[in-house]
Amino acid sequence: MKFFIDSANIEEIQELAETGLVDGVTTNPSLILKSGRQIDEVIKEICALIKGPVSAEVTAMDCDTMLKEAHHLAGLAKNVTIKVPLTPDGLKACYRLSSEGIMVNVTLCFSAAQALLAGKAGATFISPFIGRLDDVGQDGMMLIEEIRQIYDNYDAIKTEILAASIRHPMHVIQSAQLGADVATIPPKVMKQLYQHPLTDAGISMFLEDWKKTGQRIGGKG
Repeated sequence: MKFFIDSANIEEIQELAETGLVDGVTTNPSLILKSGRQIDEVIKEICALIKGPVSAEVTAMDCDTMLKEAHHLAGLAKNVTIKVPLTPDGLKACYRLSSEGIMVNVTLCFSAAQALLAGKAGATFISPFIGRLDDVGQDGMMLIEEIRQIYDNYDAIKTEILAASIRHPMHVIQSAQLGADVATIPPKVMKQLYQHPLTDAGISMFLEDWKKTGQRIGGKG
């Protein structure tokens, strides 16, 4: 599974990128607002840090303006992926952009039917929002399973499943178990993936025992 970071915070992205575990980044208008910066500057800086896909979202609702915004954003760096909403105009834009060789992330997916349309439109990524489905009493993991089953039936669909709206580590694990290609993970959740109380306890015990030996690796004293 590929790990994307869901953030527009340069410091957070840089810190996590240094682990070697980050394959890409996703942003959206809300994350750009939170950053307090201009979108062009943010996307350029992220693309300089991350070699993989960096999603930048259009804000227009009609296809023609979506395409204008998309071409501007795609011109910022070679690894920009254009995010479009799962609407009729969004899918039209997806088809056009994909035909031009521009990566497209179709976002705000909440049904398998929507995912099928995005696959036919040539989307590079489909982003099912599993956390938001859970919030309204539906099973976000069931949607991942349904999309995986559909996409696996058709060799012509090359769209990758990008699990989005991830709220906790189990969302990541369950998405991986069900065959999602990518998880876009908030920095806080990414750091939680490392954590386990038994790991902490084991490190504490080993360090205490090592201290009692009086030894030092690479020399004495």
